[in-house]
Amino acid sequence: MRSSEQGFTLIELVIVISIIGILAATALPRFINLQTQARVAKANGIFGSVKAAAQLARANCMVDVAGLTTPSTCTATAGTTNMDGIAVTMVNQYPAASLTGGILAAAQLDSTSDAVTITAGNPILIDMNGGTAPNCQISYKEATAGPVAPVITVSTSGC
Repeated sequence: MRSSEQGFTLIELVIVISIIGILAATALPRFINLQTQARVAKANGIFGSVKAAAQLARANCMVDVAGLTTPSTCTATAGTTNMDGIAVTMVNQYPAASLTGGILAAAQLDSTSDAVTITAGNPILIDMNGGTAPNCQISYKEATAGPVAPVITVSTSGC
């Protein structure tokens, strides 16, 4: 008796592998673009968080300056304000550009859990991991005398 074997021929396997390769090659650029879009969205989200935190801290500080809280610790040019149990260092009624107690505390940003790289200074720089610095970052320059609002910018061209 003769048994017949069943299965794929070599030509069929080569054709299937070729089709899978072509599909992978066309899907890969789309996958890379999704990562870029995710970094842009993350940068814009953190930008909004920093702007909102600066305004909330200022409102908190103004309540302190008006003497409506006891003890009043925020002044027109310095001090701290309490946001959700966190002391936020203030400069000219806005959060300071510092690694501890300033805008990062007000916005509750953390380099590890938020997957960002934070560079100290004035301005303080928040770079998105995976992006190309300085073209995927948020910059926070603390308020000058006045009070003049802090300069907060976002760059997403290198995300």
